[in-house]
Amino acid sequence: MSLFLSARRFHGLVAFVAFALLAVAFYMEYQMGLEPCPLCMLQRIVFFCVGVVSLVSALTSSEKARKVFSWMVVVLSFAGAALAIRHLYLQSLPMDELPACLPGLSYMFEVFPWQEIMQAMVMGTGECGDVVWTLFGISIPGWTLVAFIGMAIINIVIALRISKKTSV
Repeated sequence: MSLFLSARRFHGLVAFVAFALLAVAFYMEYQMGLEPCPLCMLQRIVFFCVGVVSLVSALTSSEKARKVFSWMVVVLSFAGAALAIRHLYLQSLPMDELPACLPGLSYMFEVFPWQEIMQAMVMGTGECGDVVWTLFGISIPGWTLVAFIGMAIINIVIALRISKKTSV
């Protein structure tokens, strides 16, 4: 693989994109006043994990470790894509079929057991069905789905190239 298209550079790029998407999410929350729903929070956590794993991979010199990190990012990206698909599903439901709205996360952390909080976060709540912002007709979870799919594809290619390179 040429130096310009090295796996290290691609992992550095994936890390940069993941952290940039988090910066956009925080901008939307604190500057635009868009309150994140539980599924948004989980997708942020996945982007953070993808960013950290990709950054570590970009900084390591071991090809074998980079292959493991690539597959870790693929798994994380698929998990993030599943959350985004669930979010898009909730946004497509009519208002009367949405799950009930729950109290804020800070209150839930004080009162509910963590198992119920995690279930509510993964399954989504009524507020997850609100489309509060779009770009070119695509909502925020639609764009996160695009990002997760892109990150998964890049890392599958990296892992397969490393496998091909080490087997030759």
